[in-house]
Amino acid sequence: MKRLKPFSYLLVWIGSEDLKPLFSLDARISSLARPIDPALVSIREGITPGVGLLRINDQESPVLILPEAMSMADAGKRLLAEADDSAFAPDIVTVNNEGHVSGFVEAKRLLGAFVSIAGNQAILLKTLLDTMSEAITIVDTDNVVQYWNPAAEKIYEIDRSQVVGTRLDVHFASESIRLLDALKQGETVYRLYHVPRPDRHVLINAAPIRRENEIIGAISIEQDITELVRLNEELAHTTAHLHNLQQEMSRFHPADDPFFPIKGHSASIQTAIQAARKVAQTDATVLINGESGVGKELFAQAIHQASRRRDKPFIAINCGAIPAALFESELFGYQGGAFTGAEKKGKPGKLELAHGGTLFLDEIGELPLELQVKLLRALQERQFYRVGGTEPITVNTRIVAATNRQLEKMVADGLFREDLYYRLNVFTLEIPSLRERREDIPELVQIFLHEYAIAHEHPVPRVSPEVMQALYDYSWPGNIRQLRNVIERLSILQENGLILYDQLPSSIRMQQLEQPVIPQPRFSSADTHPIASASYAASRPGFEPGGSEKERILAALERTYGNKKAAAVLLGFSRGTLYNKMKKYGIDEGF
Repeated sequence: MKRLKPFSYLLVWIGSEDLKPLFSLDARISSLARPIDPALVSIREGITPGVGLLRINDQESPVLILPEAMSMADAGKRLLAEADDSAFAPDIVTVNNEGHVSGFVEAKRLLGAFVSIAGNQAILLKTLLDTMSEAITIVDTDNVVQYWNPAAEKIYEIDRSQVVGTRLDVHFASESIRLLDALKQGETVYRLYHVPRPDRHVLINAAPIRRENEIIGAISIEQDITELVRLNEELAHTTAHLHNLQQEMSRFHPADDPFFPIKGHSASIQTAIQAARKVAQTDATVLINGESGVGKELFAQAIHQASRRRDKPFIAINCGAIPAALFESELFGYQGGAFTGAEKKGKPGKLELAHGGTLFLDEIGELPLELQVKLLRALQERQFYRVGGTEPITVNTRIVAATNRQLEKMVADGLFREDLYYRLNVFTLEIPSLRERREDIPELVQIFLHEYAIAHEHPVPRVSPEVMQALYDYSWPGNIRQLRNVIERLSILQENGLILYDQLPSSIRMQQLEQPVIPQPRFSSADTHPIASASYAASRPGFEPGGSEKERILAALERTYGNKKAAAVLLGFSRGTLYNKMKKYGIDEGF
């Protein structure tokens, strides 16, 4: 049957709004359909499924019969298939779920929509690429660059006009182009650390561009982290310098006691110190557990200084402070020229730098699972490869790890590898929180007051009894680090050589007001004088450390006017131990 002229002049349009700009061919074909009056049309199926004859006013024309929910892309494919078998492209009739006619789409209108959407998508893509801060590179199957956005121009200092239309390997060595992996092998990579040029560090996301099962190109999104790497290296150098200064300062401490910087005479801290002294004499891997701020790194340094490795490096790396993508290069280093062929010395990793000495892995619980596998392999084999390297590096490094998280629970939850946990958990060292060693608070307060008095060049201030009581009662979630910060604040706010209650942080004052009234040791002005801590009071008149144990207990009780808590501090006992010894020696508890 000869095709009639377009039906547009015969149809009764219910609405004829112009097509609104679209960006996606996934839109339903019904978004293009012009509503028609079903009473004026009839349709009968043709021989070919999905093809019918539309009759209006005794005139018929072939049409495609498509569900109104079909996408424009699928409708276009159907239209092209029909056009291949005929001299013309048929118009389209849409039908609803019940098979009733719901709209009419001219073939010309669908073609116009394709052209409009293609133009909109081109504008959208250009806008998207121009506004992204990451470098975007898109290549075709021949590795010819199709898109090179302004961020790529800035990062690599190559103008777009010099790159677009040329092969990417003209500008970069083939082995440095991770996009080729996506293009040739169809591999997708996420947040891969890469050095495409000696002066550039990037994180790469690269993926093949597929149309159905065919690779038609590849895209690379590269985030410039050069500045982050530079800052991280500066931080590492500063940290290393700080550790060197700390080791240099340790020469002024008693030469035979690396644990001298760890203050406190409570039973719990002394137990931890004694355990650390014993394990320091071995090469056993140590896992230090403790809340944030309890001094885990201080213990790690003391273990190193007390070991046979004291003359070798102590290298620390914070597993939670370094981005996951950089951690591998920080731990293992990277090979010079591995990515660009340039002759560079490369960078040794922390594991290599700690050869013969101790590597301290702080916040080990923050290490991502994929990096735990590589760390475990290096610890087991004592051998590793630099990033981009092909030669194995063998090291003899002692591992001390620390965490404030419950690794056993993380293992149960699948967040930490069980085999790595048991590899690290050879010897566990539990560091008590400040809440568990409150008797050390007066001593620590006085030590910190002396430090800041020297730093700020003013006399050591006195602490009012109510301030000392509030410090004793506080829960200290940040432990010794928090206590030190509070004491520095108080040493600045002190007036006329006295620290007053109102100068305490509001969090400490509020907790003391809210907690129930429980009998606690009470501090007198003598207890809060700058020389009233255990380390200082022991050298004052009225307290002689010599004599029998009973005589020392009586001297301490006399010195503290019967204050059992303060006496226990002087003696290095817990309060419970002091009561037991008083009972043992028949000393009246009402002393």
